Amino acid sequence: MTDKNDYDYVIVGGGTAGCVLAGRLSAQPDVTVLMIEAGKRDRHPLIHIPAGFAKLTAGPYEWGYSTGAQRHCRDRSIPYAQGKVLGGGGSINAQVFTRGAPEDYDRWAERHGCQGWAFSDIQPYFLRSESNDRLTGPWHGTDGPLGVSDFPEVHPLTAAFIESGKQFGLPETDDFNAESQFGVGAYQITNRDRKRCSAAVGYVKPHEKRPNLTVKVSSHVERVIVDGRRAVGVKVSAGGETVTFRANREVLMAAGAINTPKIMQLSGIGDPSTLQDVGVEVAVASPFVGRNLQDHCDLDVVYSLRDKISVDRLLQIRPASAWALIQYALCRRGPLTSTVVEGGAFTYGDESAPTPDLQFHFLPAAGAEPGIAATKPGYGCTLNTYFVRPHSRGSVSIASADPQAQPIIDPNYLADDYDVEVSAEGVRQMREIMTQPALTKYIEAEHHPGSSYGNTKDELIRYARDFGRTAYHPVGTCAMGSDDTSVCAPDLTVRGVGGLRVCDASVMPDLVSSNTQAATVMIAEKAADMILESK
Repeated sequence: MTDKNDYDYVIVGGGTAGCVLAGRLSAQPDVTVLMIEAGKRDRHPLIHIPAGFAKLTAGPYEWGYSTGAQRHCRDRSIPYAQGKVLGGGGSINAQVFTRGAPEDYDRWAERHGCQGWAFSDIQPYFLRSESNDRLTGPWHGTDGPLGVSDFPEVHPLTAAFIESGKQFGLPETDDFNAESQFGVGAYQITNRDRKRCSAAVGYVKPHEKRPNLTVKVSSHVERVIVDGRRAVGVKVSAGGETVTFRANREVLMAAGAINTPKIMQLSGIGDPSTLQDVGVEVAVASPFVGRNLQDHCDLDVVYSLRDKISVDRLLQIRPASAWALIQYALCRRGPLTSTVVEGGAFTYGDESAPTPDLQFHFLPAAGAEPGIAATKPGYGCTLNTYFVRPHSRGSVSIASADPQAQPIIDPNYLADDYDVEVSAEGVRQMREIMTQPALTKYIEAEHHPGSSYGNTKDELIRYARDFGRTAYHPVGTCAMGSDDTSVCAPDLTVRGVGGLRVCDASVMPDLVSSNTQAATVMIAEKAADMILESK
């Protein structure tokens, strides 16, 4: 290194993708790596206690974003939590470990021309990343950095939900990441030794003392510095000062599907008309930066219970929570080992779909997430669903040349009629599952939405538009592909800009049929290989 601010690789973002890149690239002793994260270090104990999820989706460890008015959802502005902490969303999420269907990745290759991204191509990266404490064989890795495990203690309400799913007609499964997702069961989670295993824990913490790895937190990347048509570094604000870091080889964008396009637009890489409207000088015209935003539109049904047995009483009632904390601190047992989102299912909303198109999450709690209608503490449970392959497309765009200004986030939820139809069917199925005999002995009544919404298709659609929210799965805003509408080539390099690669969920051309963390880890694993092969 010729200067203290010069590095071979500068990683923008210390979330899931950034941590994977930092761990893998710095394993090569002949390169220097800088990772820059806007948030703080992941030191708060609630980050590492599994049940802490219920306290993390609003607060200092997320960006505080909200969407613009959603014109297909009663013009509501919807809270849009995105992680702002080392480990990113993987440090504040519910830790559900699902990859999507193999067919998702085959579509990337076949429909979008993403050569090298078919499931047979990327499966080795899933295996390489994973350290599963139960499952092995062709679908699972056992010695990777990302710890994956079963719930040590499944809540009785979750067991009843699984039984209700079977009574509804679903097969029970103990693996949603095998050949088929179809069925009902308990999720596996990104835990190791009954603590959260984010990408920060798995990929960075064991190697942070490497002399060639530098991690900077509480540091905001304001823009990428473009010289001619090449990215050569980044401008960063930290502690009231502005610093420039040079990337001798590549700048690697890993700030997520909202902040990656935001930073690129602030850098003059984007749609010229958008940039000129806010006074940003165009460096490289790339009109599809920020377009193609996709997210799952989540819908919740909440039930009140006959008895005080749900998990959320432990998060609100001091004697119960104190005892739970003692159990966890002394022997890593008890209700705090739960991430709260315990059970799940994949079903068909459209019987002609090639793979399951509805996903469900069961929580033996009510009010565990901001904005979800809570019952009295200890007296509620929640089931949510979303259509996993939405047709609706939205956008992210900067509203100002000020790097501190919130971007305009428009997921454009439920813009497509097919999305609406399948989403409504998901609500109908939720209600049917929740009224099976295995659960009715616990349930007192449907608390939300309740009797004000009937079970006709029109009423279910009205409910979807009234209450649809984010599932925290934004992707696609710097999509890869082989045509002129793609921001990135299949090797993740940004078209028209040298020395710049996008390595996070922004590059997904289509949303995967599940939660997105495992897929983001895979993308960054493959990105690291491609980066090192080209050095």
